[in-house]
Amino acid sequence: MGSVSIDLSLANVWRSWEKFRQGKTLTKELDYFNYYLEKNLYQLYTEINNGRYQHGGYQHFIITDNKRRQISVAGIRDRVVHRLLYEYLVNICDQTFIFDAWSCRAGKGLAGAIERTQKFLHIHPYSLVWRADIKKFFNSIDHKILLKLIGLKVRDTKALWLLGEVVSSYSTSAKITAKPRSKLSRAKGMSIGNLTSQIFANIYLNELDRTVKHRLKPKAYLRYGDDFIIIEKNPRQLQFNRKKIIDFIKNNLLLEINIKNDIIVKTGRGLHFLGCEIFPQGRRLNKRNWTRINTKCNLSNFSSYSGLLRQHSNEKKIIQHNWQALIKLNI
Repeated sequence: MGSVSIDLSLANVWRSWEKFRQGKTLTKELDYFNYYLEKNLYQLYTEINNGRYQHGGYQHFIITDNKRRQISVAGIRDRVVHRLLYEYLVNICDQTFIFDAWSCRAGKGLAGAIERTQKFLHIHPYSLVWRADIKKFFNSIDHKILLKLIGLKVRDTKALWLLGEVVSSYSTSAKITAKPRSKLSRAKGMSIGNLTSQIFANIYLNELDRTVKHRLKPKAYLRYGDDFIIIEKNPRQLQFNRKKIIDFIKNNLLLEINIKNDIIVKTGRGLHFLGCEIFPQGRRLNKRNWTRINTKCNLSNFSSYSGLLRQHSNEKKIIQHNWQALIKLNI
């Protein structure tokens, strides 16, 4: 696994560009890069192989999608490097992830995670489920820990150098006091806008996944992004596992549980999780997402939203949405 070498050939740089380009809306920056495409890609290839590549800066903007978030987007040449590194890491790391890590993986995804959660509630009807997530996860990822974990899977020196460039290109770190009269700067944070951040997040939280699955061994465990659940029949066992997980996250990953979403409920009563209300026998979109769909529905996203409703709502809700959409879109 660790002996796999990264392909930094010009052909692979071109492949990474082509994969990055797919589905992208034409912008002024993209048009300009594409106009001098051969020159830009050859220069990038040369800098990477001569050890002179340096990651550029970011453009920052705010989006409000359920919650307010800052998105930081790198330049096009850096995003080509992100794609190259992403493909390399997925090939090495994805096979080491547990089955029930559902975010940003081929053949997985949000819909599958929701269906899997419902199945767990159905087969454990008289149990307890602990639902939790990580406080400010992307802003809190420790660079040193992340690079150490990557180093356990990657041995190629050029790959490690490039990965270090990407990891260190973005930081939300603040100085923390280590000892009286001394300060230690711990670099933290990952850009939500980077493609590499998806695989970095799974590498980072894979430590949690494997600890839970192979040491604590609950009745059920599932993680999507930094949201996760565990199910136990015995209340004392659930509290024991909860404490162990909180301690592990704090001591080994330098992260914290979000106290607002630190919730234990009976599986039979259903669970608010991943934008849905999930029950042993069914599921529906929560009120916030239902309102969001009806508010933001337009001609370009109507089919996508309709598909989401068909998966996670009953017939009455689907008909109601379709009538509201007809009135709003005047069709």
